[in-house]
Amino acid sequence: MVQTGCVNVPWEAAIGAENLGSLGEFGLIDALSAWLPAGPRTLVGIGDDAAVLAAPDGRVVATTDFLIEGRHFRRDWSAAADVGHKAAARSLADIAAMGAHASGLLIALAGPPDLPVPWLKEFVSGLAAEASRAGAAVIGGDTSRADLVVLAVTGLGDLAGRAPVLRGGARPGDVLAVAGPLGHAAAGLALLASGVRDDPLVAAQLRPAPPYDTGPEAAGLGATAMIDVSDGLLADVAHIATASGVRIDLNTDLITNGGSTPELTLMLTGGEDHSLAATFPPGTELPPRWRVIGEVVDGRGVTVNGAAYEGQAGWDHFR
Repeated sequence: MVQTGCVNVPWEAAIGAENLGSLGEFGLIDALSAWLPAGPRTLVGIGDDAAVLAAPDGRVVATTDFLIEGRHFRRDWSAAADVGHKAAARSLADIAAMGAHASGLLIALAGPPDLPVPWLKEFVSGLAAEASRAGAAVIGGDTSRADLVVLAVTGLGDLAGRAPVLRGGARPGDVLAVAGPLGHAAAGLALLASGVRDDPLVAAQLRPAPPYDTGPEAAGLGATAMIDVSDGLLADVAHIATASGVRIDLNTDLITNGGSTPELTLMLTGGEDHSLAATFPPGTELPPRWRVIGEVVDGRGVTVNGAAYEGQAGWDHFR
């Protein structure tokens, strides 16, 4: 979308295009410029060699994620708007996990020539809506051709004067809390695989809704470490434990609200909810949407009710 040598192609000339091939690269860029609103911090947006984004804090938080057809989504399962929401959410949740406010997204989009223009417009609508929900805007990117839809999303954020919340600050005595659901997206994926389409959990897989504002909120409450739960609670909390040189013990009674549930495995190992997990100093008064699910103690690694967890802790792209 942000292109070198971009030629102006009137959007009116592309209205009748049926697919990406007939629309063309520069027609697509022109269309994206028309479809995507500029954000309040966008000084130069889509259509020039690079975008310019205001950074009031003087520092920029940056992250990037892939979304690949057949790996992260299926077009026969997901509406185009779902793909847009999910593409934005993956990077925007990482920004929130640093304690930052999202400010912009860069999108690299590759797709086949027969990709329908209505699909593209719906995708962009979902992308823009999710970015807006986080307070950000799509400010540019790139386009190319591929056999499948491939998206690379770069998220940018602003710390508003605060220190970033890293993974390495947890200390024995801290509590571990989570904001957002656990295991819902994984349950939705299992339902999709079994042919179910109309369950609310399916929506959690197709269109995750991270609680973006809880990231800066946690930073303001003095969070000592924080992470986006994208690969599974056990796997992601283990990153905090490793970076902090501590052991984090998860309490299944707290995770399940005192119940015994067959979904516990999904809650421990299911990814893609993009909830936030954070550690806080003992005695921190947490808002209701943050629920305590464990504690930080001496040692190394992650345990469940004081014992090692047997089995795979979460998603690994190469296993």
